[in-house]
Amino acid sequence: MTLPNWITFSRLLGIPFLLYGLYNPTTQAKWVCLAIFLVAALTDWLDGYLARKLNQISDLGKFLDPLVDKLLVLAPLLVLVELRQVPAWGVFLILARELAIAGWRVNQTTITGANIWGKLKTVSQIVAIALLIAPLSAMWHIPSLIAFWVSVVLTLISGLIYLLPQE
Repeated sequence: MTLPNWITFSRLLGIPFLLYGLYNPTTQAKWVCLAIFLVAALTDWLDGYLARKLNQISDLGKFLDPLVDKLLVLAPLLVLVELRQVPAWGVFLILARELAIAGWRVNQTTITGANIWGKLKTVSQIVAIALLIAPLSAMWHIPSLIAFWVSVVLTLISGLIYLLPQE
């Protein structure tokens, strides 16, 4: 296990605290959840940066990083569905894309890193979730939902790009 892989794995540690906190409706709990989520999301950048800088890019990292990203995104989204902040069918589209790509990757002989569309998808999901869990005023409700739907669209586009035949 390399340092970048340990950092990737450490993102999992924040998920139980994030889930627990999302059920606490206080402003303080929401700010704590936002901080946990953003720190975990920033480690996604950090592990990739260190893997490249330290020349420690590995097949384990290429596998583990997107898996942990999926858990970090889907866990709060499922709570947001339960809390009726986002529609289940939007989260289903994200989940369907992630399962389709995971199944597609199983049949590949080499594991490739994320392309620009995969990175845009991840950033858009992080922004949307951050806006949805932050204790913002009511005027942020529509922009938060727009960010969610933008992330759904980018998720589907990035999935199609993975699945389309490459020339």
